[in-house]
Amino acid sequence: MRPVFVQFRCAPGKTYEVADAIYEREVVSELYSTSGDWDLIAKVYIPEGEDVGLYLSERLFGIEGIQRTLTTMTFRTF
Repeated sequence: MRPVFVQFRCAPGKTYEVADAIYEREVVSELYSTSGDWDLIAKVYIPEGEDVGLYLSERLFGIEGIQRTLTTMTFRTF
């Protein structure tokens, strides 16, 4: 499994609703609220052989209240 980090920018006043919806889908291993340009950051493990963009689109990106996402791929553990 490959870990990726996904940051979420939510519509004003919708961060808690988005966070609840993300957890309901049982896709993320960790989810945090953050300061700065993004409201939430999640760690997601993508199964080997899965297309990262398609996997995330089908499972997370359709949640109402998400305005924008930023996905950071990982390559190696140190």
